[in-house]
Amino acid sequence: MPDIRVTRMAKLLVQYSASIKPGDKVLIEAQPVAEPLIRELAKEVLEAGAYPQILLSLSGLVSFTGLDDLFYRHAKGEQLDIIPPFYKLAYETFDSRFRVHSLSNSKALTNVNPDTLSHHRRTVGPITETQFTRGASGAFKWVTTQYPTQSYAQDADMSLEEYEDFLFGACFADLENPVAKWREMGADQEAKVAWLEGHDKVEVRGPNCELTCSIKDRIFKNSCGKHNMPDGEIFTGPVETSMEGWVRFTYPAIYGGAEVDGVELHFEKGRVVKATAKKNEEHLLRLLDTDAGSRYLGEFAIGTNFGIKKFTHNILFDEKIGGSIHMAVGRGYPETGSVNESSIHWDMICDMGGGAEILVDGELFYRDGNFVV
Repeated sequence: MPDIRVTRMAKLLVQYSASIKPGDKVLIEAQPVAEPLIRELAKEVLEAGAYPQILLSLSGLVSFTGLDDLFYRHAKGEQLDIIPPFYKLAYETFDSRFRVHSLSNSKALTNVNPDTLSHHRRTVGPITETQFTRGASGAFKWVTTQYPTQSYAQDADMSLEEYEDFLFGACFADLENPVAKWREMGADQEAKVAWLEGHDKVEVRGPNCELTCSIKDRIFKNSCGKHNMPDGEIFTGPVETSMEGWVRFTYPAIYGGAEVDGVELHFEKGRVVKATAKKNEEHLLRLLDTDAGSRYLGEFAIGTNFGIKKFTHNILFDEKIGGSIHMAVGRGYPETGSVNESSIHWDMICDMGGGAEILVDGELFYRDGNFVV
């Protein structure tokens, strides 16, 4: 018998997150270790009257090849320029996709040449573009989640059993009715989003940041388990040329398995004009120079999931930490009004304790990790 939490998770993803309908063509991307959740997902998709297509990867989901570590070490020339045809077809024609991160080695790409990574990410950029554009129109219901593995547990300094408890707890799959909990969180966040509507100037100030930006005519989105699971944030795309000031990110920034620690960014007219890091600064600078949009922000967000109490070196969880903000250099989400285009979207997280504040048009909105409106 499967873990009841796995069964609840599958029902939550199919019935709530993606709202799968009869006739939907559904792609399930995962690694073999996630078989218990893959089976439960496929069963729920079938019971919904839809059609599951399972696509297994042996190492990861970065290159859309199914063999990321081998691909990035051995591919060259035209091999780096080919858009994976099945993924392209699925993202253009399927109705939904579930991506279940379930890596057996989260460090597999750490020593891959960053130029190779950047090159191929530009190549597969159109697939990501299709996900966002079709998703914004409601034509493609994409959901990303994770299955507990030894690798993730080690990254989080936990035993596998501890990590299972952490993961399912963050998704509320340890509750008898997780959907009710997510709907409650969604209603609370919707009130914050409604309050922000029509405002312009945002000031973020505290021990680790002094920033101003504009959200004029931008839309804050209520992220409550429809695209990511776990979830818990409100986010927008700031006006691209408006960010001014500096921020020191208090947690490591991880991209493609490489960890960059002590990141500090300085902005002028929306662009990162200075970037430093205490660890892997060269990797940071290479990614910031990926393309014309990679030095501008595509996202500004506030994390709201207080069930995530620990940094785990996994952005799916870490960006949702209650009492934090995160910003992403690179691609923005069109549904927020963002027009920033890039082949990267790199989230970086900053703790908002220590009396940090967010003011909106001069009115206090958030202080010391909590909303005040």
